[in-house]
Amino acid sequence: MTESPLTEAEIVEAERELGVSFPDEYRVYLHEVSAGGALFRLERTGRGWWWAGNDEARRELLAAPFPHPDSYTGADDELMACEPEPEAFEDDAAYQEAWRAWDDKVGRFEDLKTAGAVVIQEHGCGFSTLLALTGPLAGTVWWDGRATCDLIVPLSLDHACGAQPVRFGQWLEHGSWALLPPGWGPPPVPPSPVVRR
Repeated sequence: MTESPLTEAEIVEAERELGVSFPDEYRVYLHEVSAGGALFRLERTGRGWWWAGNDEARRELLAAPFPHPDSYTGADDELMACEPEPEAFEDDAAYQEAWRAWDDKVGRFEDLKTAGAVVIQEHGCGFSTLLALTGPLAGTVWWDGRATCDLIVPLSLDHACGAQPVRFGQWLEHGSWALLPPGWGPPPVPPSPVVRR
């Protein structure tokens, strides 16, 4: 079911309240196609504008630039290497306390990996499609595959030659499954538009 589009005034109000400028192609979608439809709906809630299906606790991270996954690989490796080991502690209580502190740090770090982005589609089993709204990658679309491989990867038309992430309009034409790296999803999937026109 397609949700009604937003008015220009509603889009401006949402951008002002959220502290971001929507990428042009997404803005056109919201104004001319739908406020949701095949995507999670951008709606006015009791706490202000937000996307259905997205955790409102992430609101504070929205204005931060979406980071390219290559930018935090080293920090990710360092953090994983620091996981407390039981044998390094005198007793289980001390180990549990250290492990909880480390796990909290990991959780905060994981949240930062999707700063500046929102989930626009959920695919089940913890997989989702992200739209970067801020920073140099604003307007590009990504696959959050952390549920199984701890990676966020670009959805791309050419994974063999650099995997340049597609822009929102290209994603609408192909859909996430057709833009995954080889071997990441079902057997080769032909493009299936997210929105049929």
